[in-house]
Amino acid sequence: MRYFLKKLSSLIITLLVISLLSFAAFSVIPGDAALAKLGTDATPEAVEQLREKYGLDKPLPERYLKWLAGAVQGDFGASYRYSTKTVSELIASRLPVTVIMAVMSFIIIIGVSIPLGIIAAKYSHKPPDTVINVGSQVTMAIPSFFLGIIITYIFGIILNLFKAGDYISPQKDFWACVRYLIFPSIAVALPKIAMVVKYLRNSLLAEVNKDYVRTAYSKGNTKDQVFKKHIFRNALIPVITFVAMVAAEILAGSLVIEQVFGIKGMGNLLVTSISSRDYPVVQAAVIYITSVVVIINFAVDILYQLADPRVRYS
Repeated sequence: MRYFLKKLSSLIITLLVISLLSFAAFSVIPGDAALAKLGTDATPEAVEQLREKYGLDKPLPERYLKWLAGAVQGDFGASYRYSTKTVSELIASRLPVTVIMAVMSFIIIIGVSIPLGIIAAKYSHKPPDTVINVGSQVTMAIPSFFLGIIITYIFGIILNLFKAGDYISPQKDFWACVRYLIFPSIAVALPKIAMVVKYLRNSLLAEVNKDYVRTAYSKGNTKDQVFKKHIFRNALIPVITFVAMVAAEILAGSLVIEQVFGIKGMGNLLVTSISSRDYPVVQAAVIYITSVVVIINFAVDILYQLADPRVRYS
């Protein structure tokens, strides 16, 4: 319990520090959000009136405390660009598609990379390992945007399995959205599969010649028993960290893939908001990304403790 509370307090402190830094950063960078919204032809009176409306004329500490009080309750204020929508409404409309695509990508990554990593390790320096290694190198070398274009051309134009650019939001038709996101999810997953395969393969091979493996064999265990009960479990410990980083990355939103496939997710919203100086939306997006990263790291710490009890004592 002490270990859990220590990690939980660290999570909360990290979120508070990031929220303060992001709020301060967007408050001091050059540019005026009110002027960006009204245009350069706006009168000083109109700009000042809009600044008062958004509270931009208040001191930074006062604005931060007011924003933090609202953020804790899920209220991130009003969008500068979308006057009729709050930041929470914008996030709620974009977040589901990002989460759906991230979950689908993660399932593909785990379902494909773990078997391939095990096969590559079992047949190290043999034809299966060579084929997997070459495939991984090729997949990692292809840029994400080009991979998305290839998938769109093959599966969308030639095979006509989906209509490129015909994105449907999950609010309108959930299953139609899921079907459309299959191919973007594959585009997101392929480079990550290659990285996880190489990482898992090397981690498994690093465990094979350790003393505890020889001891397990000396007790009469078969090769499969030693692999399942000892090698695989210990090899997973460093892999968990890498997989967690992958999960955080895809949950944060894949900007390139969203642009290629015309998906209106968190990555698309973040870039649009930055270009239009819609700082409330950007701050909320930063908090979302930060929350994803620290919560996943928190989950990894707990998984470490379950996988290796020595962690709690260290």
